[in-house]
Amino acid sequence: MQDDTYPEDLVRPSKTKQKEAMHALRDLGAELVELSVGQLKRIDLPETLLAAVRDCQKITAHGARRRQMQYIGKLMRGVDEEPIRAGLALLRGESAAETARLHRLERFRTRLLEEEATLTEIANQWPGADLQQLRQLRRNALKEQEAGKPPKSYRAIFQFLKDLDATPTDAAEAEHDDA
Repeated sequence: MQDDTYPEDLVRPSKTKQKEAMHALRDLGAELVELSVGQLKRIDLPETLLAAVRDCQKITAHGARRRQMQYIGKLMRGVDEEPIRAGLALLRGESAAETARLHRLERFRTRLLEEEATLTEIANQWPGADLQQLRQLRRNALKEQEAGKPPKSYRAIFQFLKDLDATPTDAAEAEHDDA
């Protein structure tokens, strides 16, 4: 008796390998269930999978949650897992590009605190930036450093720059469209 789904020259994966693959997909689904709604929106998920994950987040009964996780694993088998893994890596900060972006923003913040002229550079890079608010955050961060207070404004500057960098500018979109 021969299986028609695999040609003769290919070896069918063992049941153990198939089970391991299914468990890995179920575990990937479990990672999705642990994410917040905002984080889930950042990952490109098929509508049925997103709905199943959202349903699982609402379930509290152990048995029902386990069955829902099995269902998510089943749905994951029909989905390309690489974009999901890449999205999760990006959220965890494991992406090299994301890490480089964050380091670049940290350098911006440091330069901004050292010299106010960096505001011009920020205005050129992000034309829609609220420079008034950024100046205020800079002043507050410098006062906090002098007084030895917790770095609330220092962190707020980073978040401000991070939000600016996340929103596409018209110039960046034009460059992207030309490419």
